Amino acid sequence: MATKINKLLLILLMSMASIVCFAINPNDQIIEEETGQAQTLFNPGEMIMHHISDSHEWHFFNTETFHATIPLPIIVYSAERGGLSVFLSSKFDHGDTYKGYGILHEHIFAVNAEGVEDKTIAVYDFSITKNVTSLIFSAALLIFVFTSVAKGYVKNKGKAPTGVQSFFEPIVSYVRDEIAIKMIGPKYERFMPFLLTVFFFIWFNNLLGLLPGGANLTGNIAVTLMLAIIVFIMTLINSNGYYWKHILWTPGVPLPLRIIIMPIEVIGMITKPFSLMIRLFANITAGHIIILSFIGLIFLFKNIYIAPLSVGFGLFMTFLELFVALIQAFVFTLLAAMYFGSAVEEHAHDDHDHGH
Repeated sequence: MATKINKLLLILLMSMASIVCFAINPNDQIIEEETGQAQTLFNPGEMIMHHISDSHEWHFFNTETFHATIPLPIIVYSAERGGLSVFLSSKFDHGDTYKGYGILHEHIFAVNAEGVEDKTIAVYDFSITKNVTSLIFSAALLIFVFTSVAKGYVKNKGKAPTGVQSFFEPIVSYVRDEIAIKMIGPKYERFMPFLLTVFFFIWFNNLLGLLPGGANLTGNIAVTLMLAIIVFIMTLINSNGYYWKHILWTPGVPLPLRIIIMPIEVIGMITKPFSLMIRLFANITAGHIIILSFIGLIFLFKNIYIAPLSVGFGLFMTFLELFVALIQAFVFTLLAAMYFGSAVEEHAHDDHDHGH
């Protein structure tokens, strides 16, 4: 009983720490009061965008005298600036320029002798940003976890699973039995590596995004776009003749309707995987925005009576996001398996053509 209470308290403290980190805004605006003294004006929109957007540094929190920030590598190329330049993002601290480059709202640009942006010079940004760093970390975490699970299978062969293996084995079995086999059928084995990878990749990164200072990787539309493109390509590569016949020349439909249905089917073939992109991106981003909005109310109203309500709703949404993190991984994997299943589905005989 005591162990369960300790775990619950740990989760609660981490959730509150996450909320505190979300509430810190390094981009507050400074205004002048009638007294002539500077006052910080809280901008909830900038605070929210700062935490859900990618950045060239990994910011955790800051106080009046201390900034908990990890500088990340800046990698830029410009022929006019001597080719490739590599340096840390800390060189841009306090609005400084470095090696002829400046940064504003995460956009790196070339500057002239006066320190003003020179739009005539092309700059190509290949930097290791916060999301890229999070992607590398999550990939390393996946490799580490499932290497341990694989070793557990070898070590405990014929025995009951223990440790990490005992936690992940039921999940792997569920993805195989309830998603892959049911949605794809006898040919499910060829898709299992991808389905397991995408399920745990999305789940792990959804959870990492809820940690204090975590990156919003699965809320980045570029990441969800690439996942959708991979699903689309795998569907095309593994599709059989019946799949294309159903799309390009639907059996059992009169000829005039076939001509009308064909472009609709082609559009549907393209849009179905990309609906995965929008669904994952929108759900994860919306969750972060709602949590940040509740916490922003504290600093917006500056009222002690608002704080308990905002923190309470913020904690509730954080715990709800733990559930959403798993659901979104499940939905993406399930729909991907459905698309693969439709591509490899085989019929003993084609439907009779009634179009003549």
